[in-house]
Amino acid sequence: MTDKNSTHDMVKKAYGEVAKKNTSCGCGPSSGASCCSTDKSYIIEDHIIPESEMGLSCGNPLAFSMIKKGDTVIDLGSGGGKDVFMTAEIVGSEGRSIGIDMTHEMLELANKNALKFTEKTGLKNVEFREGYIEKLPVDDNFADAVISNCVINLATDKQAVFNEIYRSLKNGGNMIVSDIVLEKPLSEEMKNSESLYSACVSGALLRDQYLKCIENAGFKNIKILSDKKYGVTQVGNDPITGEVKDELKDCASSITITAQKFIFTCGCYGKC
Repeated sequence: MTDKNSTHDMVKKAYGEVAKKNTSCGCGPSSGASCCSTDKSYIIEDHIIPESEMGLSCGNPLAFSMIKKGDTVIDLGSGGGKDVFMTAEIVGSEGRSIGIDMTHEMLELANKNALKFTEKTGLKNVEFREGYIEKLPVDDNFADAVISNCVINLATDKQAVFNEIYRSLKNGGNMIVSDIVLEKPLSEEMKNSESLYSACVSGALLRDQYLKCIENAGFKNIKILSDKKYGVTQVGNDPITGEVKDELKDCASSITITAQKFIFTCGCYGKC
């Protein structure tokens, strides 16, 4: 891959096309993905907006009951808005659900979906903001929780993303992210593949590097909640990638991680 700006432009173009076609990629439904979440118990079926399901997920950050009524939640790389809308119903009218995305076409789609969501639920607690996840358009100590679903691997500077998540969280706030990590190094050819980057593979970090970035940002209580192999067919059949070599087998995993922001001011985890 080349510099940060060209990488951003490449990802914007790829996912802008997905938004226009409203089709899936990554490990979406068209790919027969085993890493994608099949647990729909947390989805509020009556109010889900079909157009918000882009099939771009690699996990289920909302399945672990860490978000409650009244919370302010940020979704990084919110796409068509599915996780934002589900979060909005969880936090209720006293909470806020904010999606952040850098792709103009995705934001247009999400805002259209937001109108449908309000019509169906009566809730007006959803907002979408344009911005890069390496520099979030939110204040310090703003959110009770930050979620993300198969997006951080696309960032040009993962450490900056985790630093920003930490900055934006209130003391005691939770990060819950699903993402792709590598289990072994990729060849130079694979690292430089734009299609593999857009498909969440060649831009991913090795597992240990990914976890180290979270630790370096200052997070505590880092836990892996879900850990599944990312199969070759999940990349080979998506609308961005096309063809993939056999060497991708067992090269990556889909994981869901939680971590917490704690600033110790009195030596008792904020309970004194």
